[in-house]
Amino acid sequence: MKKYLLLLVTFFAVAVFAADKGTWTGYISDSHCGAKGNNAGHADCAKKCIKEGYAPVFVVDDKVYTISNPKKVAKYIGDKVTITGTMTGDAIEIEKVSK
Repeated sequence: MKKYLLLLVTFFAVAVFAADKGTWTGYISDSHCGAKGNNAGHADCAKKCIKEGYAPVFVVDDKVYTISNPKKVAKYIGDKVTITGTMTGDAIEIEKVSK
């Protein structure tokens, strides 16, 4: 029983420390181009790629993050935005998006 309790506590500790709540600024790009979409000149290409079925991603510098709730960024494709949310590994769950 102690082993299971220790395992459970360890799991929750890792989960809490793995998630990073915060605010980040970057571009909404597409999963096809990724970090190449880290500029305002990529907006038309990002919109085209997403229309073709690629997923929107969030690019900060050269780092590409998947978006767990992409509907929140649908009107910001290609834009530089500030996102508030929770980042876990290479994925971000968005709470708020502003331009």
